[in-house]
Amino acid sequence: MKHASSTEDIPSHGAVPRHVAIIMDGNGRWAKSRMLPRFAGHKRGVESVRAVVRACVERGIGYLTLFAFSSENWRRPAEEVALLMQLFHGALVNEMERLNRNGVRLKIVGDTRRFEPSIRRLIEEGERLTAANQRLTLTIAANYGGRWDILQALGRLAAEKGVSGEIAEADLAPYLAMSYAPEPDLFIRTGGEQRISNFLLWQLAYSELYFTETLWPDFDAAALDAAIASYRSRERRFGRTSEQVEQSSRAQVA
Repeated sequence: MKHASSTEDIPSHGAVPRHVAIIMDGNGRWAKSRMLPRFAGHKRGVESVRAVVRACVERGIGYLTLFAFSSENWRRPAEEVALLMQLFHGALVNEMERLNRNGVRLKIVGDTRRFEPSIRRLIEEGERLTAANQRLTLTIAANYGGRWDILQALGRLAAEKGVSGEIAEADLAPYLAMSYAPEPDLFIRTGGEQRISNFLLWQLAYSELYFTETLWPDFDAAALDAAIASYRSRERRFGRTSEQVEQSSRAQVA
């Protein structure tokens, strides 16, 4: 299915975002404030993932994308990276049946070649098990980077069709890691930081950005509702003037 490009078309959008993308930040600080090891914050963050997945299903959000591990996170201390890989492995084992029962399709995007074979196998099994589900598409970005995504798409395009002359968006879009999903309507970053951090660089072109001081382990359905309320207050112009947006709204009502 082809999805509208926000730089070439006016994507359909409503009071509830169709696609929410989240950088889950603040696990370590949550743990530190409680005199706990950083890993305790990451474990508590898994509970927030469950809560937000459930909230998205209940609110009719079709796509949820979570930035779990960036291509730059390998720079963290080796012990923490190893524990994060264990947590990822455990989540794939423990959450798959629950996701499937609740009609959630799982997708993993990123360069998975660096993961252990057992993790790669679980990714394949989880995606295959949930492939037909339609209530929510949950994408986990793991060993993902926005620049990597664009470069790998260019590489695949060149390998399959060759590159000569000018490349259009429509040429490249099918090769991006998330070509199966519409562009995010709402981007959320928890933990107080206000940057995109190499996440979905192509796809966030016209997303509404929402930053909150709430640490990820404390982010719940109410926090999601606050982000959606902020989203609803925005005027989404996609390069147009306010007058054009108003005229378009009147035409749709008529």
